[in-house]
Amino acid sequence: MSSSRLDQLLTFHKESPTDSFILFALAKEYENQSELEIALQYYQQLTKNAPNYIGTYYHLGKLHERMDQAAFAFQTYKKGMAIAKKIGDQHALGELAGAKLALGDDEDFE
Repeated sequence: MSSSRLDQLLTFHKESPTDSFILFALAKEYENQSELEIALQYYQQLTKNAPNYIGTYYHLGKLHERMDQAAFAFQTYKKGMAIAKKIGDQHALGELAGAKLALGDDEDFE
């Protein structure tokens, strides 16, 4: 991805610092540029400020996996599943359950 895209996203972020879509796009852009710690910060900001922005949990979990943080990934998927159930998003629930299952079960992460 080009730095001009990142620059454009950062400009949008300055104009709308709480916009969930922009925060998510920034996280993905930094992730795509292998700036994993910065991406992690944006994803975490989303989980705090927009907890029902359900797509965050799958991508944050995958980022944790990429960073060799399986336990954090597992917990992220579980949290996302609880929110998906609460808001009635069966598609997200299925994706999160599949990602969680691929890592193991609760006993593997106690």
